[in-house]
Amino acid sequence: MSKTSGWFNGLGARLTHVGERLEERRAQAQADPDAVAVPETDVPDHVPPPPDYAPAVAAKPEPAAAVPWGLRVAAEASWRLLVLAAVIWVLGQIIVQVQLVAFAFMGSLLITALLQPTVSRLRKMGLPRGLATAFTAVLGFVIMGLIGWFVVWQIMDNAQELSEKVQQGIQDLRHWLLNSPFHVTEQQINDITKNLSEAIGTNVQEITSAGLQGVTVIVEMLTGMLLAMFSTLFLLYDGKKVWEWTLKLVPASARPGMAGAGPRAWRTLTAYVRGTVIVAMIDAIFIGLGLFFLDVPMAVPLAVVIFLFAFIPLVGAVISGALAVVVALVVQGPFIALMVLIVVLAVQQIEGHVLQPFILGRAVRVHPLAVVLSVAAGGLIAGIGGAVVAVPLVAVLNTAVGYLRAYSQENALKAAPKPHGATAHEVAPTPAPGGPGATASASASSGSSASSGSSASDRTPGDRTNDKGTSA
Repeated sequence: MSKTSGWFNGLGARLTHVGERLEERRAQAQADPDAVAVPETDVPDHVPPPPDYAPAVAAKPEPAAAVPWGLRVAAEASWRLLVLAAVIWVLGQIIVQVQLVAFAFMGSLLITALLQPTVSRLRKMGLPRGLATAFTAVLGFVIMGLIGWFVVWQIMDNAQELSEKVQQGIQDLRHWLLNSPFHVTEQQINDITKNLSEAIGTNVQEITSAGLQGVTVIVEMLTGMLLAMFSTLFLLYDGKKVWEWTLKLVPASARPGMAGAGPRAWRTLTAYVRGTVIVAMIDAIFIGLGLFFLDVPMAVPLAVVIFLFAFIPLVGAVISGALAVVVALVVQGPFIALMVLIVVLAVQQIEGHVLQPFILGRAVRVHPLAVVLSVAAGGLIAGIGGAVVAVPLVAVLNTAVGYLRAYSQENALKAAPKPHGATAHEVAPTPAPGGPGATASASASSGSSASSGSSASDRTPGDRTNDKGTSA
């Protein structure tokens, strides 16, 4: 009992001592609220390191760093491509809404590229700009009008003869089917004729609406021709000012490069139009002579059609050649049609392997796959007009992009730090813009143009190329 009472007395003394210390700390806290309630000995100076047997835990990286590099690059490129595709789609929708104006302006660019060298030559001979422009424009439009009038006159003059020969050809085909090994009977031929007549009778409304739509198309074509004529006239006269105004829309940092790419793109367009006209004339002349000597009717109108369709690469030659073969088949029979086919294929093979490489050269070098895809895309988007302007557009873009790439590479080399004792010419030589996308015109002239890039914003393409006849 005495031991128990002694233990309780000791416990009570300790509790009393703890209570006194708590009262002291409470009084100290009331006297100085900012005082630290915990003794300094109770606060550790630093966190002790984990023991050796504790497992190592790696720090988690940033979420962006955890994404693989290839995926990050693909994501960065993807959203930029989406933005670019959206911009192109919006521009396409705008062009569709003003399709007539857009095609008229594109046609005026092609005509200007064809006529502008004549204006430059007349100016070198001493004629004023206005007189040279008026003479060239009037002469060009008169020649185009005479060609159109000649085609219409030939078609109207030979329409009756062609209709009679077509009817005779249908009768010959009917007799051939009756005597052929296909065992076609008279009743089957009559049924086919009756079905065709009923189809025409039941679709009179559609045919009438198509005729009215054709009238609307003719009105739109005349409007587009007038717009193209006025645009061509102003481009021939004020092409330099138009290009200077266009350069002002480009940011100042990109203006020197665009000022150098513009004349090269224009030279490419000029070379394409002039080369295409020459090749089309050669095709039309030789195929027309073949049709004339084979006694195919309307040989001259067919030759003009071949000339016009030559401006649609690949597809136009096939369509115009097939038309000539069909006319020969209906009028003159299978043997003459076969001979016409041989003439068309021979001329087109000579054109593709000899004339185009020799006349166009490397100035408008576009891969055949790019030609096929661009013509198909242009035809799907905008019909015949889109197929006509697709290839020159691709050629111009190819030249401009090739020059801009070479120009940026040369500027990067010039901006690189120069080694000690090396001259600027040794550090930044003029690069040759090689690769499949660069054209020969860009590679041949990238050095001279890029070396004067500091003053390219002050000098316009028309100032540099006026004596060569390359500015609009």
